[in-house]
Parts: sequence; structure tokens; C-alpha cells
Amino acid sequence: MGQVVLLSGGMDSAVCLALAIRKYGKKNVTALAFSYGQKHAMEIKNARNVANYFGVKIVVAKVDAQIFQGSNSTLLQGNGPIEHKSYNEILKESGEGTVDTYVPFRNGLMLSQAAALAYSQGLAEVSYGAHADDAAGSAYPDCSPLFFESMAAAISAGTAGKVLLIAPLIENNKAGVVKIGTRLDVPFELTRSCYETGNVSCGECGTCRDRIRAFKENGLEDPIEYATKIERKSD
Repeated sequence: MGQVVLLSGGMDSAVCLALAIRKYGKKNVTALAFSYGQKHAMEIKNARNVANYFGVKIVVAKVDAQIFQGSNSTLLQGNGPIEHKSYNEILKESGEGTVDTYVPFRNGLMLSQAAALAYSQGLAEVSYGAHADDAAGSAYPDCSPLFFESMAAAISAGTAGKVLLIAPLIENNKAGVVKIGTRLDVPFELTRSCYETGNVSCGECGTCRDRIRAFKENGLEDPIEYATKIERKSD
């Protein structure tokens, strides 16, 4: 028994890792990070730091960036600038549909490799940090309950029922993720949510704004440094 956890270096995946360790113990958990041509490739460093903090092994795999040729996702190297608005603002302006940082079927590609790794290592589960805010308005359709249920069925069928997909945060919003992580003593100071390329989080892109708001809704201050002076304390 054990679990492979998709570990991006962000808050959601760090909470999933803590939950996996609580369930199986660190010796039975493998973290899996990915390089896929993302602008914020330094997130892999954060993933390593979180894995090292918890004392779990980490595998860094690759999704060939050529897969995304023709995609206009601003999260990918060589494409346009990332919008500096919250996802709520983007959805209000543009209506439902994928946001500019959506990378086509990214979670599907990563989860397929995670399932192969879990099967190869004799681990029973794969976990990823999909949550309700990412699924809202189909901003990231590969975080939706429909995608999760479909992918869970595919992984189970494709491994003869030996590997199960779980998404322990899928019914929580970002504030709920912070609440769970705080209870589990997750080292949020080691995590990164920013999609920009800088070594310090920008504080202005959608993921930064949503992260800061999630801490404020819990009456907490985000523990990481930001390049922009921004109000991080709760009102």
C-alpha cells in the first residue's frame, strides 16, 4: 500500500502530500513533479524542498513541450504575458471557459504517468490537488469533478483495479485548503503558487491573488515573500 502524489510545489499539492503521509507513512509515499515547458519552472525547486521537508522520495519527470505546440497558454514558455487579475475577475469579464493559463489536458498527461509509476512501484493510489476554485466556470476543466471521475475510472480500468485515483481536496475551495494544511502543519513558506518567472512570487497574477485571499479568509498572513507590496493581512 502507498501513494504517488503529484507535487507541483504549490499549496494544494503540499497538503495532498501531508495527507498521504498521515495515511501511509513517508516510506510509502512518492512525490512526482513535472517539467513541461512552464514559465515558472522554478516550482520544481519548491517541490524538492517540500519533499525534503517531509522526508519523502521525489521523482522529477517530463512532459515533452512539443505536445503543446500551437497552444496559446500563457503559462508556457514563449507565449504571451499572464493576466494580472484574479480568476473571479477573469470569469466575470470573459464568462465560463478556460483561462489563459490553462495548459491542454496537463493533469491528464501527468496523472497517466503517475498511474504508471504507482503500478510499477506497487503503490495503491495516485493523488492530485484539484479543488473547487480551479474547477469553477471550467477555468481548468481537468480539475473538475467530471474529469476526476472519468480519469479515476480510466486509471482503475487501465491498471486492472490496482491503482486508484483520489482527489482529497476536490470539494474544498482555496481557503479550505489553507485550513486543512494549517491543521497538518504544512510548510506553506516553502511553497510557490505564482505563475510568473521571477524568483520571488509576483503577488499580482491570479494564483498569487487567490492564495493571498485564502490566507486572509482564515485570518492568517501568507508566509512567503512577494515582489509587489500587497495587503496580506486579514481585515
